[in-house]
Parts: sequence; structure tokens; C-alpha cells
Amino acid sequence: MIHRIICTSTAIHLSHGIEVNVLQEDGQLCLYANLMLNFSVAYQGDGEQFQTVVFPLPDYASSEESKCEETSSTLKLKFGDGHYWSVNFTLNKDSYQADTITFSYDLKDDLLFPNSASDEIVTVTQKAHISEIDLNTCYSCKSQDIVQAEGTTMTLWNVLIQAFIPDGRMSQDITLCAADAVTTTTAPTTTSTTTTAPPTTNATTTAPPTTNATTTAPPTTNATTTAPPTTNTTTTAPPTTTSPTPTLPPPSTGKYNLTTPNNTVCLLASFAVRISFTQDGKNEEMNLDPAVTKASGQCGENSSELELVSDQMTLTLAFTNDAKKFRLQALNVTLKTSSGVFADGNANLSLWEAAIGTSYMCNRELNFNITNLLSLYTSNLQVQPFEVKKDAFSTAHECSLDDTSILIPIIVGAALAVLILIVVIAYVIGRRKTYVGYQTL
Repeated sequence: MIHRIICTSTAIHLSHGIEVNVLQEDGQLCLYANLMLNFSVAYQGDGEQFQTVVFPLPDYASSEESKCEETSSTLKLKFGDGHYWSVNFTLNKDSYQADTITFSYDLKDDLLFPNSASDEIVTVTQKAHISEIDLNTCYSCKSQDIVQAEGTTMTLWNVLIQAFIPDGRMSQDITLCAADAVTTTTAPTTTSTTTTAPPTTNATTTAPPTTNATTTAPPTTNATTTAPPTTNTTTTAPPTTTSPTPTLPPPSTGKYNLTTPNNTVCLLASFAVRISFTQDGKNEEMNLDPAVTKASGQCGENSSELELVSDQMTLTLAFTNDAKKFRLQALNVTLKTSSGVFADGNANLSLWEAAIGTSYMCNRELNFNITNLLSLYTSNLQVQPFEVKKDAFSTAHECSLDDTSILIPIIVGAALAVLILIVVIAYVIGRRKTYVGYQTL
């Protein structure tokens, strides 16, 4: 499906994203890319345990080794100390596609891979999900595209790419990825008018003569033309009958754990989860069902990752520590909804913080705003992603909402103080009356 949109190539660096213009020898633009990309890499630390690090593609990545040829093009982004990410494109008759994605990283880089037991360069290759892009169109995908290969996870989103650009001029036509196309086809005319507002033809086909007639015809029939608007309101009313989503039952509490190759529990988590998200301007909710959820992931010395997959939801939690405290650093969610696929996340969080060797616990319902489109509700929460001993939670660091152990002594102490004050006042009043009685005698 091709949509019309204006694709400009101005140099704008996005947050955790990058924009690249690849030029031919004659200075003409031949490949354009604007994307956001996160990496998750599991590697072996000094001990036997694996560590997981999560980091974004930096916006300073170099594209000098990218190239364009007649039937193939390569986007190559180098960053850090010996790392690069690349994708190659091939040209067919009337379309082009991305064949393979390659990610190469050097474990000698202590900044990205602290305490690595290896100093080798690891290169992984995986088939890309970008195919059958109509020639002379931009490929657009706002949804998350998750590519996994040999202990690495690459998450792309907000992608806009055009390869094999003729005459150095980018196209105004868009080929949507499958995940985005599902959401647009489920809301036919309304969404197409909002997403494709620039063309005037769409406006005339979606809201034709009715609006023009009401603006030009009313003066001739004053009394009778006041009635037709009521029919217009009845015809436009159905779209506004977006009944609120029914209230979901409270989510069930699930218990999850990860083990090392020695069958030792290295991560424990127990919580009830509800996801609130906004898709196509409509707020919806979805519970994580522990009965159909499978847990997987990696445990490491400085980072651990827990991935929960159910029929409709994939929830990924990434924890890090600084040798003193741990915290939830990244959260990604992918949902299968009635409107298609929803994907969102945040790799710069600082939640559920507790000392290493303890667990974090909060029984009350908590609401975390992950992004402007995604919120996380938890209850009966307890997590320990590091230094689990005897396959059980260690001493819990309780959230402030649960910490009644301090409030109770304060309340009891205040009550005792008031009681003592009352006794003292009664005693003073009694002594004074007795003294006055003696004086009278």
C-alpha cells in the first residue's frame, strides 16, 4: 500500500536516533535513512554468569563506509570502539528490499561490555524483515521491528528509508511496513484523511458535497434548511459513539524466575501487570495473563533481562546495577490488539531501586508513565534481579506506600503522648482543687 507524504532530508538528529544521507560521487543523494535503534547484548562476564547490556545506537555514528551501487546499496553505521551496524539493499525490477542485517561488536570495549571474559569481535547476521518496497518510494515503519540473532536483540522503530533514489530526489510516496499497514486499514476513511491530509483529493473524496452544500446552500431555504443539519448530525454521530473500553478485571499475580546453566535461580519476579496504551487516539488496557505467559532472558553480574511472552503481549524488562543498587532501566512492550500491533518502550528508566542483595517490593497498585502513549500498572510487586540466594527473595526494600512499619510507631507514640498530656492536665487540675479546698478550711 502506497501513501503520500512529504519526505524531507534535512539534517535533524533525533533522541536515540540518527539521520543519514548517502551521496554518490557526483554529490547526488542515493540512499536516505532516519531510524531509531536499540541493542541488547548478552555476553559472558568474568564468572560463569552471563551479563546483558542495553544501549542505543548513538546519533554520532559514522556513515562514511555506506555506499550505493547500481543494483545494491549498503547502509553502514560505525560507532564506539570497533562496533558497526549495517543493512544491505538489493534492487529488483519494480521494487527493492533489505536482505541482511549485520551487527558487529568488540567485547574489548570496557565501556559497553564491562568485565567481559572475552576480547573477541562478535559478528551476527540475520535476515531483514524489510521486503517488497515499491521502487521510488520511502519505506516507513513506526512500529517496533525486533531482530534477534545469537544472544543479541536489535529493536528498530520510527524507521524511514529510501534506497536507489533516482536523480537525487526523494519520493513523496510511502510504502508502509505490515505492522503499520494493519492499523491504517482498520480505520479506513478517517485515518487516511488524517494521515494523508496534504492532498486535496483525499479531502474531497472523504468529506464531499455535504460540507460544501451546508456552507453554500443554507441562505435559500432558511426554515427548511435548518432541519437537514439534524440529519447531518445523525450521520456524523456514529463515529463519536466510541464507547469506553470495558473495565478489565484485576490482573492475576504471576511468579517468574530465570536460572543459570547450573539450574541455580538468578532472577526472581512476582507481580500483577496491566498495560495502558493509546492507539489511534483511543486509550485501551490489557492484562498480562500468567497462565499463558512464558519467561526467558539472561542473568548477568551488572545487567539482567527478563522477557515475558503471552499470546497477546511481549514484555521485556532490563535491570542494571552499579555494584550498590539495582534498578529497572529499560522496558519494552509489544501488543497484538484489535487495531493491529502496538509497540513502545523506554530505555532510560530508573524504577524499582533497591540495594544489591535485597529485593524490591510494593504490594499497592503503582502507575508508571513509561512514555506519553504507554503506562504500566503493577500490584503485588516483588523483584530481585541479582544475587538471589537459596532460590528465594532476600530482605525486601518496601516502597513508601507499603512502609507502615514507621507509621505505626509514630501513631502509637503520638497517642501515648496525648494520653500522658491528658493525665498530667487532670493531675494539675486535681491538685489545684485540693489546694483551694485546704485554703477554705
